[in-house]
Amino acid sequence: MTAATAAGLVLAAGEGRRFGSPKAVVEVEGERLIDRAVRLLAEGGCLPVVVVEGAVGLEVTGQAAGVPVRVVYNPDWRDGMGSSLRVGLDAVRETGVGAVVVALVDQPWLGPESVHRLRGARAGGAFVAAATYGGERGNPVLLGSEVWDDVLALAEGDVGARAFIQAHPELVTAVPCDGTGRPDDIDHPGDLPTSK
Repeated sequence: MTAATAAGLVLAAGEGRRFGSPKAVVEVEGERLIDRAVRLLAEGGCLPVVVVEGAVGLEVTGQAAGVPVRVVYNPDWRDGMGSSLRVGLDAVRETGVGAVVVALVDQPWLGPESVHRLRGARAGGAFVAAATYGGERGNPVLLGSEVWDDVLALAEGDVGARAFIQAHPELVTAVPCDGTGRPDDIDHPGDLPTSK
C-alpha cells in the first residue's frame, strides 16, 4: 500500500514543569529532543515539518533530514497543549496538505516506521490513525483535514487530540506499531538514560 502525503507537526512549546526545564532542548544520546522529533517525522515521510515553540525559542533545521522545517510561536503556550495544536494546525493548513502526523517532543524512542504505517492507514481511507503498542493507543497520531476543526473544538488546556479521539472511536483506525520503537516519554530527569 502506498502512503498518503502528510505534513508533520511537533508540539514542543511546554516549559517542562515536572522535568524542571523545557524538554525540547534536552539531549538524549547526543541529540536534542526537538531534533529527534523532527527527524522522526522527516524519516517517516512527512513534508513539511512544523514545530510549535513557546517557553523557549528553538532553532531547528531540517537539513540533516532533508525536509523544510517551519517553526511557529505559540503566544499562549502556558495554556497547554491544546493551544499549541491550534497554532500548529493553522500553520499546516497554509501548506494545503490534507493530513498531519502529530508527535510530542518528549518521546525520543519512537521509530519512523510508525509514521509510515500511519500514512499508509490514511491512504487506505482513515480519517484518524493512532499508533498502538501492545494494544494500547499512543503516539504518533495522524489527523485528516476533515476532522481538524472538530479536533480543535475539543482541544483545551493540556488536552490535544485525545479528547476528540476518545469521543469518536468510530473514526479512529488503530495502527499496530509494536517493534517500530518505544512509546516511553520523558517526564522527569530520572527518565533519561544513564550513560555507562
